[in-house]
Amino acid sequence: MNQFMELALKQARKGMLQGRGGPFGAVIVKDDEVLAVASNQVLANHDPTAHAEIVAIRRASELLQTHDLSGCVIYATGEPCPMCMAAIIWANIKEVYYGAVAAEAEGIGFRDVAIYRHLRGEKTDLKMEQIPTEAVVKLYREYKELNKTIY
Repeated sequence: MNQFMELALKQARKGMLQGRGGPFGAVIVKDDEVLAVASNQVLANHDPTAHAEIVAIRRASELLQTHDLSGCVIYATGEPCPMCMAAIIWANIKEVYYGAVAAEAEGIGFRDVAIYRHLRGEKTDLKMEQIPTEAVVKLYREYKELNKTIY
């Protein structure tokens, strides 16, 4: 097994046994140097977004003082859920290695697969509807006119 995946696995087990969250760990590496190691913190922080990948991205970003993690690689014990995958893409991480697929997480009760179903347009219990608002479009244009950073 890859040394970084071993580190992610060790951190996942530690967090799981401490009751911090599910069996998920993540490691972010740049130039073979470990920048961040994290486990799922959902239960510890009462934060449904505190997945291992998100926590690791936050730590690496803080360490490097940037939102752009270009050149970094992430190792995760599980296939990143859609939220984590979006965060990985927003962070400009181009390489992702994972240990177990989403269906295996579903097999122990996690709902990642339900999110994938929603994204494919399949019927779920989520109600989502746009409320067209010109004021929001105006706000977006205002941001563009201010020449603010696009990320």
